[in-house]
Amino acid sequence: MKSNYQFTAQIEKDKETGLYVGTVPNLPGAHTQGETLDELQINLKEVIELCLEELKPDEIKALSEFVGFQQISVAV
Repeated sequence: MKSNYQFTAQIEKDKETGLYVGTVPNLPGAHTQGETLDELQINLKEVIELCLEELKPDEIKALSEFVGFQQISVAV
């Protein structure tokens, strides 16, 4: 029986290539890119599945919980 997991991805747009780059902060190795946001989502699902296949069930349970991003302002 398959389990369902929920992950949050950080998405940026590379200014040089114009590609969308996605990273799943709490899943080591889960990063990919795509020309469109739709393509990126497909690629992220695929890379998440591949990363999870490499982990044992207890390693999946031990993954840290992603909390979120926080903006910090500094003056230099």
